[in-house]
Amino acid sequence: MYVCICNGVTDHQIREAAQSGVVSVSELTMRTGCGATCGSCLDMAADLLARFSATHDLPLPVLGLAQVA
Repeated sequence: MYVCICNGVTDHQIREAAQSGVVSVSELTMRTGCGATCGSCLDMAADLLARFSATHDLPLPVLGLAQVA
């Protein structure tokens, strides 16, 4: 599904960005162009980014540090 019509950014691209570590809408805009033109997609993009980021597993080194502390 297209989220940003102006720049042709899909929900799949937002999911990929979240999986690669993007956590803020401003970083999403810099990486994908989502919201850079008219901005009407920013609310939906933020919602999707939060949803995809919440399901992303933490890398193992972080879990190792939590066990040491």
